Amino acid sequence: MSEHRFNQPLGGNTMPRTGGPATMMRLPAAESAAGLDACFIGIPMDIGTSNRPGTRLGPRQIRDESRMIRPYNMATGAAPFDHLQVADIGDVPINLFDLKKSVDIIADHYREVLSHGAIPLTLGGDHTLTWPILRAMAEKHGPVALIHVDAHSDTNDEMFGEKAAHGCPFRRAWDEGLLQNDKVFQIGLRGTGYSAEDFDWGRDQGWTCIQAEECWHKSLTPLMADIRDRIGDAPVYLSYDIDSLDPAFAPGTGTVEVGGLTTMQGLEIIRGTAGLNIVGCDLVEVSPPYDPAGNTAVIAANFLYEMLCALPGVPQRRSIR
Repeated sequence: MSEHRFNQPLGGNTMPRTGGPATMMRLPAAESAAGLDACFIGIPMDIGTSNRPGTRLGPRQIRDESRMIRPYNMATGAAPFDHLQVADIGDVPINLFDLKKSVDIIADHYREVLSHGAIPLTLGGDHTLTWPILRAMAEKHGPVALIHVDAHSDTNDEMFGEKAAHGCPFRRAWDEGLLQNDKVFQIGLRGTGYSAEDFDWGRDQGWTCIQAEECWHKSLTPLMADIRDRIGDAPVYLSYDIDSLDPAFAPGTGTVEVGGLTTMQGLEIIRGTAGLNIVGCDLVEVSPPYDPAGNTAVIAANFLYEMLCALPGVPQRRSIR
């Protein structure tokens, strides 16, 4: 580690970017979250998907495409590796043949991570995984505020008669009282539905549901300023589904919808969470088999880095608000 107090990503001038460890940003690997301020965790799962599979391969591909990311954020001035001890703690050993059992495995795994005080940044994996993470979060912090960026509301009561699926995680979180309902924000909802009221279920619970059309042709920086004011100092979880982006940017996902957010708007959302009491983040639904150029995984890796830059304890040296 030479002169550095904290772990540093392996630099491209030390080892060619095509080599080195297969970890997020080529950071050191760790066996647990002990001694860490933040950690990257993979959940290689697609058994909760309803259309195109492949998200079980997402964490590995995101890690591979993270090799180009450098430690300093030139837009915000954030330098997370100067302030936080960060490592990649590997993958959750889920059961690929039993989704319900995997939900319990994930919750147990995150209870252990949170017991060390580390903030987890999760590489998905299908969106089912957010439900058990929120279960562990609520046990640690109480019900949390939620910023959920997605083309879909994921509030189905069931899919094919099952309560556990990637279209149900936030309905299950609501069922279990894991959320502060006046501080839930869903951004980017769009597409077709089974009824004209499909997006109104969340609104009926007191959630703020912002459809993609409300975001077209505008900066989302003002929206994030309003969200920060409304969340205040509450513990907040950020869940980012890559299908929130238009498929022109992110084709490598299972349930694409036209008319989505841009990568610039995605950056505005994530950078706009800086200053909040973020207790965890995830980036889900990257499906490498449908990502021939690797661009979806590149975006996912960069968005996860931006989440790290927005965590408590990382100063933002330049205001872009």
